[in-house]
Amino acid sequence: MNIKEAASRLGISARAIRFYEEKGLIQPAKQVSNGYRTYTENDIWRLQTIAALREIGMSLQDIAHALAEIDQGNRQGLEEYLELQQAVMYAQWVELKRMMHTTQRMIDLNRQNGALDVSHLHDLAGSARRLREARQNWHDRWNYDQQAAIHDQRVQTASPQADKPFNLYHNYDEALAQTVQWISPVPGEAGLDIGTGTGNLAGRLLHQGAVMTGIDQSREMLRTCRQKYPQMQVKLGNFLALPFADQTFDFVVSSFAFHHLAPDQQQLALEEIQRVLKVSGTSRICLTDLMFADSAHRDAYKKLASTAGDAEQQRALRERHFPLLDDVCYRLNHLGYETKHIRHNELLHTILAVPL
Repeated sequence: MNIKEAASRLGISARAIRFYEEKGLIQPAKQVSNGYRTYTENDIWRLQTIAALREIGMSLQDIAHALAEIDQGNRQGLEEYLELQQAVMYAQWVELKRMMHTTQRMIDLNRQNGALDVSHLHDLAGSARRLREARQNWHDRWNYDQQAAIHDQRVQTASPQADKPFNLYHNYDEALAQTVQWISPVPGEAGLDIGTGTGNLAGRLLHQGAVMTGIDQSREMLRTCRQKYPQMQVKLGNFLALPFADQTFDFVVSSFAFHHLAPDQQQLALEEIQRVLKVSGTSRICLTDLMFADSAHRDAYKKLASTAGDAEQQRALRERHFPLLDDVCYRLNHLGYETKHIRHNELLHTILAVPL
């Protein structure tokens, strides 16, 4: 069929079809006799796919990558691009909800009796801007895609050594076991593991009968996780815009991941966790991570570390945002949860939060 017939069949303009050709997304054959393009059923299918991906907001560059995955028969690769687009849409949705909330607060201020203090509006706008920037400024500076192949070996060889006293994963198994014990999933409960990595924590909860979903920003980590736990659903995503509807999960867990967030991002993450948790007296949150007990502990630890000479310890303190245990508990209390916690070593803690 010619371009007009193809456009009529698909319900798009001939101009759009020519644009996709110019971008190299389709390559219809040309008739030798007149040089006109002829569109086969495969071309029509490809145009339908392009239109569908454009409909969900995917960029032309990502569409080209997705089509390449389809051409190679790589369904997993295509799914990853769709998940990435879904994560982008959830981030936009979360940001839109926050903008709507800020707008409503401005309306409420305007309705108050007396003269309007415009500085209040400026403060609200500034606060909203800072939160938006906090959500957008996270990036993986540690390149976990490259670490995926050795991650499981790394966490299992993390016992203290005389010549290397600091390791991020000291007491790893003990901490994961404590998380599972405190969550104690009822068979069939839906759980979310944020920053799941290769699925070590989620896998333990699967074995207890939970229906587990894991998210991570690293594709390679998720590919390893899929191989280890094919029954587990995994998605690309991060703490700041969880790609799930409100009230989806009975519990949320995370291990050795929360400290990748800056302090203002940590607050956003806790709010996102609360959003996807079911409103139930049995919902719960369990965070296992490296944390300072309080500001005094942080200051004393950094002072000692400055003279210890451990390069890995110094790098971790520079690059990571180990939260304050008392601050995380306070934030959770403010969101309506009561907490308890246990200490595994000088930095590693597990926090359980349940509704008040």
